[in-house]
Amino acid sequence: MEHISSAVILKRREKDPVKLFREELKKPGIVMVPGVFNALTAMLAEKMGFRAVYVSGAAVTASLGLPDLGIITLDEMVKIVSYICDSVELPVIVDIDTGYGEVLNVVRAVREFEKIGAAAIQIEDQVLPKKCGHLSGKQLTPLYEMARKIKAAAEARSNPDFVIIARTDARGVTGLEDAIKRAEMYLEAGADVIFPEALESEEEFAEFASRIKAPLLANMTEFGKSPLIEASKLESMGYKLVIYPVTLLRVAMYSMKKALSLLRERGTQRELVPEMFTRKELYELIGYYEYEEFDKKIFKNIKEVY
Repeated sequence: MEHISSAVILKRREKDPVKLFREELKKPGIVMVPGVFNALTAMLAEKMGFRAVYVSGAAVTASLGLPDLGIITLDEMVKIVSYICDSVELPVIVDIDTGYGEVLNVVRAVREFEKIGAAAIQIEDQVLPKKCGHLSGKQLTPLYEMARKIKAAAEARSNPDFVIIARTDARGVTGLEDAIKRAEMYLEAGADVIFPEALESEEEFAEFASRIKAPLLANMTEFGKSPLIEASKLESMGYKLVIYPVTLLRVAMYSMKKALSLLRERGTQRELVPEMFTRKELYELIGYYEYEEFDKKIFKNIKEVY
């Protein structure tokens, strides 16, 4: 019987995404990382040539019709991320909010996301109920408690290349100096990358980068406290990663609202067809034709034997 395989439908990765991401951190240049909230958006980001994706807690929570207040559970996030990791070969960074609890909860989270093929997790230093990093009224966990979580995450990983990203929300609560102090402590505790949330000017981004000598992540979310800075400028400051956590969701929602309005008013979607992803484009993205070919080969192979 002929051996039949299909990398597309059997999801056989050619490269280890954890190792890939660790290597990305060592290479020169900045890595632009779009935020995704399901497998389809991750597949599109991969097709468009991005080198990593970021599973935004805010975007995933919104896609479930819920606010970004840390109310999504570990099990829910693991399920969604498992579909994403299974659909792409790109490194997947997972936003785990505050770690779903205390130190032991963080340990379990790291183990669960490692098992499904994520390349990194990002944990933040807010207390529950957490808020979007660009809103007022945030509260910080004590410095030593966050350091314990980071230390636990670093100890819990089975693969030393698995990346721990520590986010500090201190800028909007206790100021830039405390954010820098916390970043230094988080690095000592075992963080691989530092994510200063909600810096308020280009000068602050540059100041932070000049004082924290480690791989840095910048958040270019829309409608927030941070200015939208070009990736090339962030790179010149010293940032290694830049995320766009909710960009795809916001653009998609705007387009869907426009489409629904036109459909309701005109009674037809005809005018929207030129703006649509075609059937062929969708099928090529999700590997539809490979599934069909695999099915035909199986049928032919079995028919020849029996």
